[in-house]
Amino acid sequence: MNTINKVSLIEIPKVHDERGFLAVVEKDAIPFAIKRVYYLYDVPTESSRGGHAHKEQQSVIIALSGSFEVIVDDGNNKKRIMLNKPNQGLYIPTHIWREIDNFSSGSVCLVLASTDYDEAEYIRDYDQFLLSVR
Repeated sequence: MNTINKVSLIEIPKVHDERGFLAVVEKDAIPFAIKRVYYLYDVPTESSRGGHAHKEQQSVIIALSGSFEVIVDDGNNKKRIMLNKPNQGLYIPTHIWREIDNFSSGSVCLVLASTDYDEAEYIRDYDQFLLSVR
């Protein structure tokens, strides 16, 4: 099964005038109800984050500042996606392994999540992930 195609870029609505841009995240732009918001910043360029999948949580990842790459993996297919626009988010459904790397200096990675934090719903071992999706 090719679930990697469920990973998709989402355009965040924006407005612009002489004062700059305003991006608005509203319920119609995100394919789930947002339960949690968190962000990564001051991540060293050579570091990577993520390295897990979720059993229940859906996510949208947004590069608020700077850039980074997200590697998504459904157990059969992998994709590397550059995020560098604050009005674009990457939707990641359940059971997709994700890693984030190549952080530019000053980048801020915002994550919108469909669940409250629950360590039990994370899959942090890649071999266990592969068993769960095959």
